Amino acid sequence: MSPDVRLTLTLIFFLFLTAFILTHKKGRQMHVWKAVPIFYAVMYRTKFGLRWMDKVGRKYKRFLKYVGYLSIVVGFAGMILITFFLVKGVIPLIFEPDAPAGAGLVLPVKGGGVFEDVVFFVPIEFWIISIFIIALVHEYAHGVLSRTYDIKVKSSGFAFLGIIVPIIPAAFVEPEEKILKKRPVRQQLSVFAAGPMANIVLAVLCGLILVFALTPLSSKMIEANGVTITNFVEGDFPAKNAGMKVNEVIKEINGIKTPYLDNLSYELARVNPGNPIRLTTDKGTYKIKTVKNPENSSKAYLGIYLAQSSEIKSGVIDKYGSFFPNALIWLIQLFLFLFILNLGIGLFNLLPMGPLDGGRMLHITLLKYFKKEKAMKIFTNVSIFLLFVVLLTIFVPIIKNIISNIA
Repeated sequence: MSPDVRLTLTLIFFLFLTAFILTHKKGRQMHVWKAVPIFYAVMYRTKFGLRWMDKVGRKYKRFLKYVGYLSIVVGFAGMILITFFLVKGVIPLIFEPDAPAGAGLVLPVKGGGVFEDVVFFVPIEFWIISIFIIALVHEYAHGVLSRTYDIKVKSSGFAFLGIIVPIIPAAFVEPEEKILKKRPVRQQLSVFAAGPMANIVLAVLCGLILVFALTPLSSKMIEANGVTITNFVEGDFPAKNAGMKVNEVIKEINGIKTPYLDNLSYELARVNPGNPIRLTTDKGTYKIKTVKNPENSSKAYLGIYLAQSSEIKSGVIDKYGSFFPNALIWLIQLFLFLFILNLGIGLFNLLPMGPLDGGRMLHITLLKYFKKEKAMKIFTNVSIFLLFVVLLTIFVPIIKNIISNIA
């Protein structure tokens, strides 16, 4: 799918969401909260799936209780893991120029300019499917575990966080809070841990399918054919100045074939800054004088973002045509995004912070071992600290890029 088509689909999708909110905002099912005029949250309540949750929760009650107990163990382990790595990554992020951000926004638009380091780009078609599956699995797991313990689920639905237009979609189920709070701590923890657990399990399943089914199958149909230019670094850099374009596939450097990204990286590492090179692509040949890498003056630099390119083997096209191999490539991309996003979103939800599942789990646990006032104080301090860490993780790379552009 071309970048222009993807951009058009993205605009249509977000305009549709905006129109839906505007036309339903006065209905009984829609609830809107505004923090300031341009920041808002929306919840749209439905009864979708409630019968299914009830049926599954009751039919497999004994099995699901054991799943719930396992979810608690996995939930607290994931909570410790994500908190450790997020906090551990903040200090180098502040003091090391090339340190990567530990978290970011998952969006169907590329984060150009100062936002390039904090946006994880997912093409719109994969973004819609992935977010839908992730949210559905996550929230229905909460609902099923609620019904396993005979806790009423009042509604299900979807939600959005918006800045002028809705940007971050989500789903939700709404257990009866009064009943939930009266249940034993283990049952409450099971309900809250179920969502992240479901995402982590789905990530593992997607990873296994990728490794043991799709990848072996693709190796028989697809071969590496060079390195694709996916974007250019902002600024005055040689590749863009030489007339190279996004989506060109680099085939050779100085007459040496580079079918794999590793081949190109190895050959570029042998070039000294300021030395000329000859790049051959699927569009032509370019003579380019390299410059110093802004982050390491001893390395040559072109100012491009790269990705592995591949093509269908000619014999496969002759035998099967192009549809099946292209569908396989599409499936591999989908399962890869499902693996990454399920794992990332599942773990992020386990952060012991505010309204996240991990926050609810921490709050319940603290109330069990401390008096209410002390438990709330600890919970509030932990939430504020981790919110500060998350904000640093997102905004420090933006500030660094602004300073770099000014300098």
